[in-house]
Amino acid sequence: MADLITPKILKGFRDFLPGAEIKRRDLVEQIEKSFRAHGFVPIDTPVLEYSEILLGKGGGETEKQIYRFHDHGGRDVALRFDLTVPFARFLAEHRPELTLPFKRYHIAKVWRGENTQRGRYREFTQCDFDIVGSDSPAADFEILLLMRNTLLAVGAGEATIRLNHRGFFNRFLAKIDAGEKSPEILRIVDKLAKIGRDETGKLLAELLGEERARAVLGYIETKGSYEDTLQAMIRFVGEDTPESDRLWMLRRFMKDTGTTASFMLDPSITRGLDYYTGVVYETFLNGLPEIGSVCSGGRYDNLVGLYSREKISGVGSSIGLDRLIAALETLEMTVEKNTYAPLVIACIREEDAGAYQSLAARFRGAGIACEVFFEPIKLTQQFILAEKKGAPWVVIPDGAAPLDRPLTLREIAQRQNREGLSWEEAARIIQEDR
Repeated sequence: MADLITPKILKGFRDFLPGAEIKRRDLVEQIEKSFRAHGFVPIDTPVLEYSEILLGKGGGETEKQIYRFHDHGGRDVALRFDLTVPFARFLAEHRPELTLPFKRYHIAKVWRGENTQRGRYREFTQCDFDIVGSDSPAADFEILLLMRNTLLAVGAGEATIRLNHRGFFNRFLAKIDAGEKSPEILRIVDKLAKIGRDETGKLLAELLGEERARAVLGYIETKGSYEDTLQAMIRFVGEDTPESDRLWMLRRFMKDTGTTASFMLDPSITRGLDYYTGVVYETFLNGLPEIGSVCSGGRYDNLVGLYSREKISGVGSSIGLDRLIAALETLEMTVEKNTYAPLVIACIREEDAGAYQSLAARFRGAGIACEVFFEPIKLTQQFILAEKKGAPWVVIPDGAAPLDRPLTLREIAQRQNREGLSWEEAARIIQEDR
């Protein structure tokens, strides 16, 4: 016998058994429902892109994490590391077919060769939603509001969305003569929550010197309320700016919608990717802040310009599905559901498989998912199999005429049979039990 290949998967990649996959699909369905309720529409893009498309402006850390190779045709290609950069390419190619403002969502897998940890993998699913073609603060706020509403819709509980403005931060850096090192500074500050204030200060001092490092640390400290923090940021810069005006306007929108408690102005939120140019944000579940941001994004006015001469303003966010699921499981906010259909049609005679499928079609037409067993093994064994699958009900057809005679409905948990039922009566009992 030839040597068997040991079954194994790469680190940071996973298989999903039916129970886990159903939970994921149900969560995605809830997320999509929230997106569609706000007028967002779905798109899709290839998992493989030319490397130059993805690396056009991804940033230093991204280039280290990307899965990149040459295909059979010698082309330099890479797996997408997020859904935003492919979306920019998509816009450049399909702009004539789109009506602006365009509100899209895209739920799909992405790949990054980064260190694995709780809720973070090398293959993972992102749920992106964006508005392009509008530079209005109202577009910024709709994304922020959709983040909040979607997390509430999926049962994640209250969350705090921490926001900042990259443009305002850059004004501050220019004031202390550090503007030319903005990308490096932003990436260091973006790691503040992971490495702590002392290590952040050390890295900043190595880059800027002690005095300017202290200035940056002072700027990124939250000063209490949204209003107090924004006033402090303005004092650091020395004047009101279009960026501070936008942050004031967003605060007004929060007050008008009664959602102020969900938002916090945090000057340390920078987002590590280079393409962000305006408002940026990260979202932390109040019940489990230590798991990190479950939804983040920002405005990226110049991203589409990498692939097109037309400048198109954009703002968007992304929910990390795997991290969100990890958080919901930790908070015990997920509901265990039956892995398979709630109803099974037992097999009495193999030659009646067609009749059993016809009977199952009646139940499905009534909105009851139904599975048909294939082999006429002992009924007790079929009951055990149904229980293992999580099906609470089994229909036992008449052995002589499955479609024309009354049937028996078996309630697995109670070990009880209800005999002499029509399929409509059985369907009613099952529906009432839901």
